[in-house]
Amino acid sequence: MEPNAISIILVSLCCIWQVQAEVFTSTGQMTDLIYRERDLVQSLKEYIQKEEERLSKIKRWVSQVDELTSRSTADPEGYLGHPVNAYKLVKRFNTDWTSLENLVLQDSTKGFIANLTFQREYFPTEEDEKGAAKALMRLQDTYRLDPDVIAKGKLPGTNYISSLSAVDTFGMGKIAYHDGDYYHTVLWMQQALKQLDEGEEAKISKVDVLDYLSYTVFQLGDVPRAVELTKRLLVLDANHERAGSNLKYFEKMQEQQKAELKQNETIETETRQPGVYNRPLDYLPERDVYEALCRGEGVKMNPRRQKRLFCRYHDGNRNPRLILGPIKMEDEWDSPRIVRYLDVLSDEEIEKIKELAKPRLARATVRDPKTGVLTVANYRVSKSAWLEEYDDPVIGRVNSRMQAITGLTKDTAELLQVANYGMGGQYEPHFDFSRKEEPDVFKRLGTGNRVATYLNYMSDVEAGGATVFPDFGAAIWPRKGTAVFWYNLFRSGEGDYRTRHAACPVLVGSKWVSNKWFHERGQEFLRPCGLTEVD
Repeated sequence: MEPNAISIILVSLCCIWQVQAEVFTSTGQMTDLIYRERDLVQSLKEYIQKEEERLSKIKRWVSQVDELTSRSTADPEGYLGHPVNAYKLVKRFNTDWTSLENLVLQDSTKGFIANLTFQREYFPTEEDEKGAAKALMRLQDTYRLDPDVIAKGKLPGTNYISSLSAVDTFGMGKIAYHDGDYYHTVLWMQQALKQLDEGEEAKISKVDVLDYLSYTVFQLGDVPRAVELTKRLLVLDANHERAGSNLKYFEKMQEQQKAELKQNETIETETRQPGVYNRPLDYLPERDVYEALCRGEGVKMNPRRQKRLFCRYHDGNRNPRLILGPIKMEDEWDSPRIVRYLDVLSDEEIEKIKELAKPRLARATVRDPKTGVLTVANYRVSKSAWLEEYDDPVIGRVNSRMQAITGLTKDTAELLQVANYGMGGQYEPHFDFSRKEEPDVFKRLGTGNRVATYLNYMSDVEAGGATVFPDFGAAIWPRKGTAVFWYNLFRSGEGDYRTRHAACPVLVGSKWVSNKWFHERGQEFLRPCGLTEVD
């Protein structure tokens, strides 16, 4: 292939990063990448076939001319003594070599480059790669997965096994490092080093990994291990300038630490297990409880309370829509009461809702408590779309069904929101209602606070993805075609702070949900006030 063609391909491949971001936040949209990659592979195969055909023609021509030159150079005058040979030699230089030049200069890349140029608009960005790496780290933390388990791809609930190479795990570590996340940097650099120590061939070296790892453990305060790793690096590359200067500094710090320990022998110091580091605390006070519930651990309802939970047929207080076809209902929790409705969405309705939502999916937002304006938040990783009744008769039918089941009016409810959770998709603990310190959140809507939440599960999830309530320990797992319902407000209009809930990260699978938030206005006679503040 000529240099110009190679340059065009390289430039095009470099440009693929200048595209729309946050593909990783929706599995539904990521499936498009599967088909785009298939299309590009097919296009590349066609290019390779054309290139092979072109090279094959060149090889045949070279073989023929090579045979001729072998004979002609052995006896040039004798060879040219034959007039036909003389004629054919002139003809080759005048015609055949020109034809060969055109064949060599023939550009077989046009079709592939045109397709790549068209497709690159939809390629993930560098931010997507960072987001996907952080999603893997989030799964690692929430479900307490060892990096080696993730690297080998042996995750629960999936038939697919996809492994990470040493280059991949090194890349994970670099992303964490540049994000100032030294805890995950160490975990993934250690995994990369482990794979290299086991003999895996890679484009990176142990020196590359040790360079990052030694400095990172130093940043975590483990000076002895920083010295140990730096010495190992210098054994592999004695001329590594940065490692040499680092070692001097680390050893100096180690001596200072020893001197300080000697002066404070009576003071008990924390013992650290070599190579093991504590995950740093973050902004979420109920992090441990939340993640334990996501893993299926935590609070369990005692037998006495379990006896209060029942299954029944629900007709919406003899709603005409449900009298002849009542809904199957299960109690999920007694206080606050959470119920699950079964078989409330058909497969056909689910597919239609997903079809309508998919082109409109955008990064899910939350309302700023001070301004009431929708904004993106790192603690909510998914994509969502809002559907109106006039979009399709299915939307109107589903909305009317939710109204009949709950006994609340849909007239003041928000639009049907559809959400799809991508890699490690989650929504950390939050309230659906606005609290007293954020009175203007729903002011623009003019319909009061969110009185209740109705959540449709539109897919099964192989692993993870539960809806959890850290305050009282409920964990509700997705079941396709079912819906869960709870009140966010007491009858008095006061918020029920127990309903703080979260959507756990999706470990394996794709999670699709749709929800309807019912508001206070219009419910005055459908759900009258109680006699006390907490009725």
